[in-house]
Amino acid sequence: MKIPKYKIILAITDYFIIMSAFILSAFFAHVKMDQEFNWYNFILAYPQTFLLFLIFPFIYNFIQQSNGLYKLNNFLTIVQQSAALVKSLFYSFIALIIISFLIKFRFLLDSRLFVISVLSFTFLFSLIIRVLVLRKFYLLFAEKKILKRNILIIGAGKSGKLIATKFLFENNAGLNISGFVDDNIAIGEKVIKNLQILGGVNDLTTIVSHIKVDEVLIAIDNTSYDRLLEIVDVCNKLGLMVRLTSELFKIIPQKLITDAYYGIPLIESSPVIDPKVNYFYKRGIDIIGSLFGLILLSPLFLIIAIIIKINSKGPVLFKQTRIGKYGKPFMFYKFRSMTIVDNDDKEREKKMIEFMKENNSNGRKFSKVINQGRVTKIGKLIRKSSIDELPQLFSVLKGEMSLVGPRPCLPYEFDNYDEWQKRRLSAVPGCTGVWQVSGRSEVTFNDSVVLDIYYINNMTPWLDLQIILKTLPVMFFAKGGK
Repeated sequence: MKIPKYKIILAITDYFIIMSAFILSAFFAHVKMDQEFNWYNFILAYPQTFLLFLIFPFIYNFIQQSNGLYKLNNFLTIVQQSAALVKSLFYSFIALIIISFLIKFRFLLDSRLFVISVLSFTFLFSLIIRVLVLRKFYLLFAEKKILKRNILIIGAGKSGKLIATKFLFENNAGLNISGFVDDNIAIGEKVIKNLQILGGVNDLTTIVSHIKVDEVLIAIDNTSYDRLLEIVDVCNKLGLMVRLTSELFKIIPQKLITDAYYGIPLIESSPVIDPKVNYFYKRGIDIIGSLFGLILLSPLFLIIAIIIKINSKGPVLFKQTRIGKYGKPFMFYKFRSMTIVDNDDKEREKKMIEFMKENNSNGRKFSKVINQGRVTKIGKLIRKSSIDELPQLFSVLKGEMSLVGPRPCLPYEFDNYDEWQKRRLSAVPGCTGVWQVSGRSEVTFNDSVVLDIYYINNMTPWLDLQIILKTLPVMFFAKGGK
């Protein structure tokens, strides 16, 4: 896995911080109740203790990660890190109460002192160990060159030079520039100070075999989506950690928490987990999640079906062919939300194709082409809240879709995709995804594809969980839906 060592150290530190907070809090709670504290007896008296201690530290790590506390720019900034810690503790408090309620851990629910102590000790230990000690040691080791990450910059234009300048004059993170890669400048030509061109993109294999490279930073001006993604592919095949900064991908730092070097947002674009491992994880979660959802939501399914039948003539479910992974078609199901069932709407198809082509040049916001006159009363509600999408859980169970993934497209959309846009079909399509929780109608068509490609390049269990959790308020508050 391509995870920097400092992130692993921080995650382990956070794990032991929350465990220490639990132990001390249990001790003080017993002292307050004039009871002799015995850790062994405490576990026997409250068997849920073991379950809570087993689960919650990992949830705490996830909450920390979701709030950017493993991003280098946040870790090295006292104010940003402290603010993120407060936010994480707030969500941790809610999670702690919910879990305790679910496992009926009466000691925690009945002891306010225990809860307050856990949060207080966690914040105090985090401030001391994370913000003061570890941050200080990291900066010291970076200054002494003990901690050093060798960075190779692809692109010696304006963006590449700007980043290199900041590295040379503002570097307090132990980042060392090994050199530049550029197809348009001769090998050996100096760019800034002693930093020179080491070769072109085709020379990357030779370059990384001769010098140690911990990370590749792509900063190319005036390039195309196709070329940018080709370079990312080359770097990933070499097993390099890839980050990029590009106007073409600017939607990502606008919508997601990303890392930054000296104020410049950077987008990670290399798989963290082996794709084969990730496939088995995702399939397992999809089966469990879809079964649970279908059972839990079956009463809602019945109610919606009855209302649709009463509200208008026609079938309850709307069926449509969509394009799945690697271009394979599958049958897509939704609750019917329109008065006329028409799978061959040529007018809509024409408008959508025009919109896709226009979007490539003028950046209009993503907007579904919908004949609002055909939408039923109940249809307006279920479309706005995305309840009409729930029958897709059957497709998830069958393996044609995933709970989280890129947006499944229509056949005519696929036929009109640019080559780079077809990359969103390299993963199983999902019921929800990054662009859906990023404001659906508030992004351009190209940006929706970029967000899907970002997801494909960064698929992890914690990213999936983040997206699922963000999907719930999007549904409840009907944000961005039509």
